[in-house]
Amino acid sequence: MKKLINDVENVVIDSLRGLELAHGDLVTVDYENRIVLRKGGPRAGKVGLLSGGGSGHEPMHGGFVGLGMLDAACPGEVFTSPVPDQMMAATKAIDGGAGVLHIVKNYTGDVMNFEMAAEMAAAESGVQVESVVVDDDVAVQDSLYTAGRRGVGLTVLIEKIVGAAAEEGRDLDTLVALAKRVNGQGRSMGMALTSCTVPAAGKPTFDLADDEMEVGIGIHGEPGRERRKVAPAKEVAEMLVEPILNDFDFGGGPVIAMVNGMGGTPLLELFIMYAEVHKILDKHGITIARNLVGNYITSLEMAGSSVTLLRADDDLLKLWDAPVLTPGLRWGA
Repeated sequence: MKKLINDVENVVIDSLRGLELAHGDLVTVDYENRIVLRKGGPRAGKVGLLSGGGSGHEPMHGGFVGLGMLDAACPGEVFTSPVPDQMMAATKAIDGGAGVLHIVKNYTGDVMNFEMAAEMAAAESGVQVESVVVDDDVAVQDSLYTAGRRGVGLTVLIEKIVGAAAEEGRDLDTLVALAKRVNGQGRSMGMALTSCTVPAAGKPTFDLADDEMEVGIGIHGEPGRERRKVAPAKEVAEMLVEPILNDFDFGGGPVIAMVNGMGGTPLLELFIMYAEVHKILDKHGITIARNLVGNYITSLEMAGSSVTLLRADDDLLKLWDAPVLTPGLRWGA
């Protein structure tokens, strides 16, 4: 195992120290509770947005804390859910009196622990908490980590869009409805050219021959739909986009399209993938109104890519275009 780390036991804490040192103008870190918080504390009358999950998917979620996105993020150990006490502390820390929305990827541990945290926060301090579960992965119905579809790339888009709406001052019920609408209109699928190595394990999560790729993987290296021989980018793009289009009627668009890297794929290759995705959507008469290309929800050093499509309307595009200023995403601010 070759990694730029110190002690395996301190990987997450050491990374959080670096995040705060690099972006101390945007975030602060509560090291006791392991929480990344938006600088300046909660804003009175604004709904607080909280997400979280295992570390190893950076910049998700700590990199999306700041203006126009999350108010806090709870990082667990690598590929391991945060604990309820951590989530409860974060919920209380970002309550500005208008309630808190939990944005939860559909993984069994995350869902269970966020539910417990919401109950604890409501009982201890009377915070009104609502949750929205993201389940956009079309690859498999159930996986090693989930009951039902996994929550993957659409999480980034939900955090951006709902974050902008929260910044405008929309109330908790409105934000819940918005998040559910985005979740219902978006789909994702990913693939891997290589596995990844969790520091504590010290060996690859799964084995892939040099001439193989895994289609339909999850962000923890879970097995996908099938293992195939490595193919050109245009064929890989079809393997990802066609199942998405078969699962949901996007009409003629417009859509927000994200081509995401899994951590070990260079931008040169991601732009090739985006060009192929654009070509496929154009063939189907679907217009891309906005796009995002880069590493946004990763799986450590895994080489691979995922595609996320969201059917958009004028309101969603307006919220997408709204200013955002976080370590991992920024424009207009």
